[in-house]
Amino acid sequence: MKFISTKDAPGAIGPYSQAIVSGGLVYTSGQIPIDPAVGDVTTDTIEEQAEQSCKNIAAILKAAGTDMEHVIKTTCFLSDMSLFARFNEVYAKYFVSKPARSCVAVKTLPKNVMCEIEAIAEIGE
Repeated sequence: MKFISTKDAPGAIGPYSQAIVSGGLVYTSGQIPIDPAVGDVTTDTIEEQAEQSCKNIAAILKAAGTDMEHVIKTTCFLSDMSLFARFNEVYAKYFVSKPARSCVAVKTLPKNVMCEIEAIAEIGE
């Protein structure tokens, strides 16, 4: 296993890694919309939060030697399913290869954000 860490994405706020590479795949931890430049959430809308979460995923994938085009599966968590359509508008701009996905609503996310995204991607060739 290879542990991935980049300053271009938020540091872990618990006992976990940003991502791990194993068997030609990278597994990211869930990314909430923390702006890595300030270390906190700086956005208020689902669109802004989805955008930052996607940017965080992209930064981690880059550090692992891959990109958004190589994502094969995502899991998305929303604080409320009423945000689903608005979240999808932003998500679709980043995950253009249309990976497999699960999307669920949860009671509460860390820092009371509206979304969290995790991804599994192939290491780019």
